[in-house]
Amino acid sequence: MLNHKAVLITGGTGSFGKKFVETILSRYPQVKKIVIYSRDELKQFELRLKYPAQSYPQLRFFIGDVRDRDRMVMACEGVDVIIHAAAIKQVDTAEYNPTECIRTNVDGAENVIHAALQCGVKNVVALSTDKACAPINLYGATKLVSDKLFTAANNIRGSKDIKFSVVRYGNVMGSRGSVIPFFLERKKDGVLPITHKEMTRFNISLQAGVDLVMFALGNHLGGEIFVPKIPSYKILDIAAAVASECELKDVGIRPGEKLHEEMITDTDSLNTIDLGKYYAILPSVSYTHTEQEYIEHHEAQKVPFGFKYNSGTNTDWETVESLRDLIKQHVDPEFGI
Repeated sequence: MLNHKAVLITGGTGSFGKKFVETILSRYPQVKKIVIYSRDELKQFELRLKYPAQSYPQLRFFIGDVRDRDRMVMACEGVDVIIHAAAIKQVDTAEYNPTECIRTNVDGAENVIHAALQCGVKNVVALSTDKACAPINLYGATKLVSDKLFTAANNIRGSKDIKFSVVRYGNVMGSRGSVIPFFLERKKDGVLPITHKEMTRFNISLQAGVDLVMFALGNHLGGEIFVPKIPSYKILDIAAAVASECELKDVGIRPGEKLHEEMITDTDSLNTIDLGKYYAILPSVSYTHTEQEYIEHHEAQKVPFGFKYNSGTNTDWETVESLRDLIKQHVDPEFGI
């Protein structure tokens, strides 16, 4: 799928970008070019040490910001595939710096779309978040706008051979700023801060997120928001898995935080199809494909009326034991030893 293709990853030095590069090099050894586009020169330097030019001549490192439309266009010259992972993601950071979040997550998305249309890119997949579903914080709201921009971009492509779609998933296990590394760090203090004892979240591994993007690239018609079927966990089970001996301190829900996360609302379900391993939310306005064409292409079926996908009412749950295994596998290989 990606052999002999040029791929650009915005936010390419983040957790997802690094895993995506690793996966491409493993699965598609004949990839033509991988452009790692980010504004963090230190992370690019560290990644170049891991992938030296003499051994990985297909890698290119572009310093740039998705806010800069001209630089984005320059980076996209000759590119076949764009994976848009750049974003301001911290909920509290976005609440305190709303304009900066909008410039990166909304204006940046528009710049990626413009560059893709101008440069003859064939496939674009943008990363979203469960917080974009019925958002209550600015981060989620900006990602919902971004999702709408990418799905609607299919309607303005004209005669261009290009497809835009989105992937939406929950908390990535062990990603920077997430709860498990935070608890592992606080474990030495003997006290774990708990925002709310009833809180739940969806859980996905970094590799499963990469695999979802690969699925979207290989199967999208354009306009879909792909959602994986993944388990939930309870915050108390995470605490027990990390450090059952620690005291739990109730610190209250942070501004802009939900008790349970959603990925598909009951209203979204009116446009949602079941693909088996994944769901796909279809665009509410599409001038490129009908609902029936999406269903036939994906060999899918409509979800039941009133369906919703919520971390608190999910039917698939991680246990304390399974979480310990996952922490050892995806976060800390020495965990539990």
